[in-house]
Amino acid sequence: MDASPAFQDSLPVSSDALLGRLRGWGLDFTYHEHVPLRTVEDAKQVEADLVVAGETPFRLKNLYLRDKKKRNYLVTLEQDHVIDLKTLGAELGVGNLSFGSADRLMQNLGIRPGAVSPLAMVNGAGQGVRFFMDARAKKADRVYMHPLVNDRTIGMTPVDLMTFFERADVQPDWLDLA
Repeated sequence: MDASPAFQDSLPVSSDALLGRLRGWGLDFTYHEHVPLRTVEDAKQVEADLVVAGETPFRLKNLYLRDKKKRNYLVTLEQDHVIDLKTLGAELGVGNLSFGSADRLMQNLGIRPGAVSPLAMVNGAGQGVRFFMDARAKKADRVYMHPLVNDRTIGMTPVDLMTFFERADVQPDWLDLA
């Protein structure tokens, strides 16, 4: 199975259900369908079609990570931020980090590789996943992310994203990165 909506019914929360929940909470977002995106480079190919003219977007790179004590982390950074896992682990104060497996990704965030997103914290909060997000996202006009599948992207204002975090009982740790 891949991370497309064709298999969303096998997720703990489907993309359609998440979008319905966002609407039910009164959150505003732009919605786009596109080819499946698996990497930042894939995303850069469709960005021009997503971003509203004149706005300052925040485009994401999401990392599902584990430490040696088997604690789970979702780290969301600006897409072009260069990552060194050893340095990142030290900055987060969690020690050495490695990428989590696809099985653990499904178990802890309820998604498949290619669809990692802050919105997956709708599942991760209850699984004890610790969430770190680049503080620069708060200054953007809109934050673009997958709604649990990789051939859809939504754009939310930081205010609506913060409301999502509050409603989903997510406590982001904000990172001030250079």
